[in-house]
Amino acid sequence: MEIYTIGFASRSAREFFTVINQAGICRLLDIRLNNKSQLAGFSKYPDLAYFLGELCSCNYEHDIELAPTKDMLSQYRQDHLWDSYETEFQALLASRHDSVTARYSEDYFTTPTVLLCSEPTPGHCHRRLVAEFFASRYKDVRIVHI
Repeated sequence: MEIYTIGFASRSAREFFTVINQAGICRLLDIRLNNKSQLAGFSKYPDLAYFLGELCSCNYEHDIELAPTKDMLSQYRQDHLWDSYETEFQALLASRHDSVTARYSEDYFTTPTVLLCSEPTPGHCHRRLVAEFFASRYKDVRIVHI
């Protein structure tokens, strides 16, 4: 089973939707805290849901339970201490474990699904941590950053 991740920053709309199509993604799970106020116009809800459906035949979902808290995000943007942020976010996911794993069973990911956040690379992005959270709980998971 594969869990995909993608960021939209530093990508044009053409590149973003082409990558989604080429990977065969059928569902985009937006895990941003705020899906309406991003700098890239194509990534704002409800426009993103519309474009995904029209250009990629892809469904859109949004879940803030897979996002950091507002305070965590603000603190990270202020101090840029990734190790602290990563530890705090992993603890947050662990505290949400029961509700998250109840909502997202292994079967959920049999539909090609991509986790969306804004960062251009997964290294310092919570989407990687969410993908790793699922990979540690399910068997035979391969994380693919597109």
